[in-house]
Amino acid sequence: MQLSKSNVLERSDHVYDAIIVGGGAGGLSAGIYSQRYLLSSLIIDKGKARSFWMQELHNYLGLPPDTPGRVLLQQGKKHYDSLNGDFLNAYVEEVVDEGDTFAVRVKVGRQNSIYSVLRSKYLIAASGIIDHLPQLENMQNVFEYAGYNLHVCMVCDGYEMADKECGLFAGSEASIEEMVFSLSWFTPYITVFTHSLFSVSGELRSKLQQYGYRLVETPIKQFLGKNHHMTGVELVDGTVVELETGLIAMGSHYHNTYLEGFNLERKGGYLITDQMGRTSHPRIFAIGDLKVGLNQVVIAAGDGALAATQIWREIRRAVGAKPWLSNLPSALTQT
Repeated sequence: MQLSKSNVLERSDHVYDAIIVGGGAGGLSAGIYSQRYLLSSLIIDKGKARSFWMQELHNYLGLPPDTPGRVLLQQGKKHYDSLNGDFLNAYVEEVVDEGDTFAVRVKVGRQNSIYSVLRSKYLIAASGIIDHLPQLENMQNVFEYAGYNLHVCMVCDGYEMADKECGLFAGSEASIEEMVFSLSWFTPYITVFTHSLFSVSGELRSKLQQYGYRLVETPIKQFLGKNHHMTGVELVDGTVVELETGLIAMGSHYHNTYLEGFNLERKGGYLITDQMGRTSHPRIFAIGDLKVGLNQVVIAAGDGALAATQIWREIRRAVGAKPWLSNLPSALTQT
């Protein structure tokens, strides 16, 4: 059932088996598996998932390689709805552990908002991350190309950058170290842009020069191109650097502030989980881009299946086997 301002309060007395925070590929997968396990689930989604912005899903087995991410999510939502799971467009403000249940406080609606508390036995954090983009005076100029041939994931789109003049738009010296030499597997024609955000050490400068990679530290004025196809950048001094493609490596923002009240084990910004997605809290699971692992849509979908399966196993064991009451010896004797 689609929940909204008009009916969300009707669910305030209901205890879900699992509340899933995030309606991307991981969250929808977890919801679909939960409902097919005959569990009670609620997906709370605050807006556009990271995969919504992907123009083409090249690495998802069985899908045409030009499938937009939004199509995958739309089909996933239809599948979940067909299984009678609850779905709420809202922002999760806080999660409180009450012992046997979690109290999940949500804000519903951006204007004239209402607040509600919903409860569940388990929590699946599937709210993901969002990539930082180069901050220009005209951000629409960035949005014209990001997700097209201005990429944010080398694993997803390294193939598309093969042997092309590529701009690496870095957010820190560490991001250059982490990405440039991996990117060179696909193309050696690399120009590194710092956008004047940080200083580059002499050691790294020397290393870049050793491999012939160019370093541009002058701030970027705008991206150049047409019809979502980026062809280069114009710097603030008027210089134009021609490119065929680009990779943004400026870090990400983690959508997990609702977990701040929990002392969960982390590695960097990512949550550490076991093979089924369980965090260091026994009833909190983390899937997709929030957990340590590979940030891929197909991996997130698998994570959702694992987390929902583990939750079903535990609830099933706690409830025990269901007897066929009318076929028990005592029932037969009475009849």
